Formats: sequence, C-alpha cells, structure tokens
Amino acid sequence: MSKPDDNKIGISNSIRTLRFLNNEMTQKQLAEHIGVTRQTVMAIESNKYSPTLEVAFKIAEVFNLPLDKVFSYRSDK
Repeated sequence: MSKPDDNKIGISNSIRTLRFLNNEMTQKQLAEHIGVTRQTVMAIESNKYSPTLEVAFKIAEVFNLPLDKVFSYRSDK
C-alpha cells in the first residue's frame, strides 16, 4: 500500500536515505558542505521547499551522484 505522499506531484528526493548511507551524515554536516542552514536541508529533505538548481547540484555532488539519482519530478501526466 502506498503512502499518501507517494503520488504527490512535484519534486521529491532521496536525501535522507543518502545521508544514512554516507556514514549517517547529519543534516548539519550536509548543510555545511553545501553552504546553507540545517533548517534549509530539513525543508528540502521533507519536500517542503524546492532547492535552487545550484543547491540541488551541490547536494548531488556531495553524494557523488547525478542529479536525477537524488531528485525526481513527478507530474500528473
């Protein structure tokens, strides 16, 4: 059974999982790597805020992954 947010339209991400798989990196550590606040990372991770393209690329770079392995977009089409 899917969760209510599984069908949500918009940008989603796998940041929480990636942080866990990278030595359980904290939100604060990620924030320091990309030059934003921990609160910003928390908002991006919980899909309450869409990052700028620059921040999205920085996040992907931290995890050494292409952008589409960190972020995905779901439309209603």
